[in-house]
This record gives sequence, C-alpha cells and structure tokens, in this order.
Amino acid sequence: MAHADKVAEQTALITGASSGIGAALATRFARGGFNLVLVARSAGKLKALATSLSAAHGVKSWVAPADLSQPGAAKKLAASMKRARRPIDVLVNNAGVLEYGPFVTMSSARHQRLIDLNVAGLTAMLAHFLPPMVARGRGRVLNVASIAAFQPVPSLATYAATKAYVLSLTESLSEELKGTGVSITALCPGITATHMLDAARRGASELKQLPGFVVGTADAVADEGFEACLGGEVIRVPGALNRAAALAAGATPKWLLRRVSGAMVRGIK
Repeated sequence: MAHADKVAEQTALITGASSGIGAALATRFARGGFNLVLVARSAGKLKALATSLSAAHGVKSWVAPADLSQPGAAKKLAASMKRARRPIDVLVNNAGVLEYGPFVTMSSARHQRLIDLNVAGLTAMLAHFLPPMVARGRGRVLNVASIAAFQPVPSLATYAATKAYVLSLTESLSEELKGTGVSITALCPGITATHMLDAARRGASELKQLPGFVVGTADAVADEGFEACLGGEVIRVPGALNRAAALAAGATPKWLLRRVSGAMVRGIK
C-alpha cells in the first residue's frame, strides 16, 4: 500500500470520528489524500466534518452514523460498505469511552459500557473488515489503545483493562497477518486534550491538577498514528514522556508497578 502521496482512490474508515483524536485522524488521512468513511453516533457532527474535509482536501467523504457498542452494528456497517462497493483500505478503530473513578462506586452498567465499545465493538469491526483485506492481499488497521494498556491504573481499572486487551489483540494479529499484505498497528497515546478528558475532569477534581506538560494534543497524536499505520509499525507511543513511561512500565516488576500506581492515585486525592 502506497504512502500519502500515492493513495489515489483509497479509503480510510474511521470510527469515533466526530471529535477528539478521531476527528484529528480523519483530518490527517484527508490531508494525506484518502477518501473517508466517518463513523460515530452523531450524524450532524459527522456531516459537518465530512463537508469541511472534502472542501479542504479534495477527497470524497461519506458518513455512516452507528453505535458500535450495539450487537450487530459492525456487521451492518460492513454490509453497507459491501453494498456500496466501497472497499476499505485502512480501518481506524478509534471509537471508545472512558470512565474514571473507584471500581466499586461504578454501576455494572458503566463497566459494561466500556467493555461493549472498547472491547466487543472493536473486535467485531476487526472480524468483519479484516477478512476482505486479507482476501485482497492489502490493507492497514490502526487500533487506538492507550498508554494505560501497559500498566495497572487505579481509578481507571476497567478502562485500562480494555486497552490492554486492544494492545494484546493487536500484537497477536500482527503475527497472524504476516505475509498477507495487511498490517495492524496499536496507537497508544497518553493523556490527550479531548472532550473525553474534559468530561472526566468534570467528574473528578484530582484530574484538574494535571500539569499542562503531560497533556498532548489530538493533532500530534493523529500525526504519529498516521505515520505508524502507513509505516506498518506494530506499536506507536506518541510523545517522549509517554514512551519513557511505557519503557519503565515494561522494565518494572509487576508488584512494584501496582504499588507505585496505587500510591500515586492515593496521593492526589
């Protein structure tokens, strides 16, 4: 698959595209010359973004409103792409939710919401879109995970576990897909300035204490994700500070990592 200057008539499908990292990724792929299929629950936001990106970059943009946390949503989306004869060259699994707070204070419905979208929805998208890529002998997948995938994160326990699943699945599939012409990449950003972070801050006063230097921008994350995806990298951690944290997590004994994580969370309450 060619790089950005040679991607004529190739199409990237981006989930969670209406805001944050998803919108930034849509912008980056449009700038790289890809046609777009934009997926999220909000049809209005998707249509506005599609119109803007088509006008700015001269690409085709289609919207496909969907709630990927619902059973059968990925299957329905894949079927609609097949009916439209619109093969997907790049699948960007960005849709996800975050819930912050002690595990025991969250309802089972909030935990299930994380699992339904971050795990089940992403897996269903892969199950429906990967086989056609393998059959064609080309394609790329970008799964948006998190720096939280590398370590336990108290007060983000279920969220971190879902992202660890995404990272593990990506690494396993990267080996399964060798020789098929299809690559798969896990993008693992750190704390990023998005509406998701704003919402978490409103519900947790300790998150308001985060220093500015640890919060990255969605555009910078999207740039790295685009580069890693087209380059066929398996894992990309944007930002030097985040890369150092990921390396440290891998080199630290699990028992010590748990205690440090717990002490940090207790210390900011």
